[in-house]
Formats: sequence, structure tokens, C-alpha cells
Amino acid sequence: MRGLGKSRRTSRAVTVGLCAAAFAAALTAAPARAHEAGKAAHWALKDSGSDVRFRGLSAVSRDTAWVAGAKGTVLRTTDGGASWRNVSPPGAADLEFRDIEAFDARRAVVLAIGEGEASRVFRTDDGGATWTESFRNTDAKAFYDCLTFFDRRHGLAMSDPVDGRFRILSTSDGGRSWKVLPSDGMPAAQDGEAGFAASGQCLVSAGSHDAWLATGGGAHARVLHSTDRGLTWKAADTPIPAGDPARGVFALAFRDRAHGLAVGGDYRADQASPLAAALTPDGGRTWTPAAQPPPAYRSGVAWLPHSRTSALAVGPTGTDLTTDGGRTWRTLDTGSYDTVDCTPDLGCWASGEKGRVARLER
Repeated sequence: MRGLGKSRRTSRAVTVGLCAAAFAAALTAAPARAHEAGKAAHWALKDSGSDVRFRGLSAVSRDTAWVAGAKGTVLRTTDGGASWRNVSPPGAADLEFRDIEAFDARRAVVLAIGEGEASRVFRTDDGGATWTESFRNTDAKAFYDCLTFFDRRHGLAMSDPVDGRFRILSTSDGGRSWKVLPSDGMPAAQDGEAGFAASGQCLVSAGSHDAWLATGGGAHARVLHSTDRGLTWKAADTPIPAGDPARGVFALAFRDRAHGLAVGGDYRADQASPLAAALTPDGGRTWTPAAQPPPAYRSGVAWLPHSRTSALAVGPTGTDLTTDGGRTWRTLDTGSYDTVDCTPDLGCWASGEKGRVARLER
């Protein structure tokens, strides 16, 4: 029986690998050939039934995804986007949801941003039928931006600097309760430095203990890395332009503890973003600018499933693809999206303004 089980697991791994290769090939096919074959990968818009901006997105599978956005809105699909259920927490219409982390079709944690008590965290265990408020910020100087989870129990949330240092919240019970971590291990923030609550990807994790947070607004756009679930952090400069409240690193994606991507730029539509992407091979200790970056500001980024070299970056002016680990990018689509997320079963989702939600399809 053990041998049969191993054979089945091996067969499944091979099948997933072949599907992933076909998936990537559809994305990288020359436009003419892909059109002739009818296999071009593209964003297929799904009617969310809403017109709010969804900057929060958590993809569970090709069938199940959650989005969170303005006016306290949370939607969930379990049929690949064919239908959406409004599962917004009651009484949250005045809140701005900017990040959501879902564990499955029933359990999710959502973050509302803003100064003081506007920053809150809610959790559901029944698909959004009921929600429990598990954290409400009481410090007028704090402004929470992003969430991340290492597993179903351990997670972090980050706030813009309070008294000169970024503030970190920690949970060890799946977001049911939170505590502020000591700031001793956090480097001093630069003048004007903050996070961007643009896509729910200014704080990300990989593995059981590593987390990274992205910054902008200061003299240098930085990435801070923790190897102990947020207790201590080390900062590294990136080549992405900063020096202005509208510039910096807006999103991160790590496919493992070493290999990561950073995207950002200047979110103002009338400002150029010539160096909108960078990559790291060493867990964020050093960052190299993309030789051919996306042509404009990008707010979201995600590695393609089961790929060591391919990833998607999204922003208000389009979607870009890299097939060489972030060194070069080319535009695939000109639709507006704020954030992107992919799942192991080859489900990639994106969401953004005016209720836009899409799934990558062939």
C-alpha cells in the first residue's frame, strides 16, 4: 500500500508539473501562434456584481477566491467566479478593507486600514455568514497596512511607524487574538517612511518563520526581513525610486526563503516609473533592478504556480509577465488591476477598481 500511495503521489506531481508547464507555455507563446492555436492565456473578467475597488484578494483555488475592498465589502466565490456572494461584515460600510487572507472556503481574516480605530481585523469561520472583530487599534499614531500568515495559526500585521519604528502585530491562533510585538528588534524608520496599503502585499511571508515588509516615502525604498516571525528585522535598500510619499516598493512576492520580487514605482498617473521592479536571490539582503522593468507603476506581484522563473505583476495600466525570474518583463494585458494571487492548482486571480475581478484562463 505504501508503494501504491507513493506512486499516486508521484503521478499527481508529474501531472501538476505538466499542467504548470502548459500553463506557462500558454502565457509565453508568441501572440500569433497562440491565437492560431486558441490557447493564449488571458484575464477572463468575472462579474462581481459590485462597483467598489477590491485591493484585497485571497485565492484559495481555481474555484474559490475572496476579495475585499471599499465600503466594508467582502465577496466570495466557490464556483470559479460564475457567482459571488456578498459576505461583508455587518456594520462595516464605513471601513476600507485592503487585505484578506483566506485559509479555505470558510475561514478568512480581513484587515481594515486607517488611522486609530479605523484599523481593525475581523475573522470568519463560516464562509462570511458571521464575523468576529478580533482587533481594533486604539493608538491614534498607528495605521495598519497589510496582513500575512505563515500557516493557519501564525500570522502578522504591520502598521506604519509609531514613535519611529514600524509596528508589528502577531497572532498564534489564526487571527482570533493579536498582540503588539516589542519594537526592540525593528530598525529605525526613515523620515517619511511608510507602507502602502495598495494590494495587501506590503507584508508577505514564505515558510514557517520568514517575513518581509516593503516601504516607500523615505529617502530609500527598503525591504525589511525577519527570520523569527517578526521579532527582529534587518533592512535593505532597493533600487526602486523613493524620496516622495508616492514612491517606493508597493508589493513583494517570495517563492521560497531566498528568491523574491519587488514591484512599485510612483502611483501618480502623470508620473513615470522607470525602475518599477527588482529581484533578490538571497532573501532580500541585496536587490538588483530589473534589466527590462514593467513600463509603469505596479502594485501587485505573484509567482506562477510551480514555476521557478515566471511571475505576474499588475497595476492600473496593465499586467506584465516575467519568465526569467524578474530580470525582464513584457506586457500581456492593459486592463486595470491592483493585486494578483495564484494557487497551486494553477488558479491565478486579479482584482481592482470598479468591481473588477478576473481569473487567468486559456
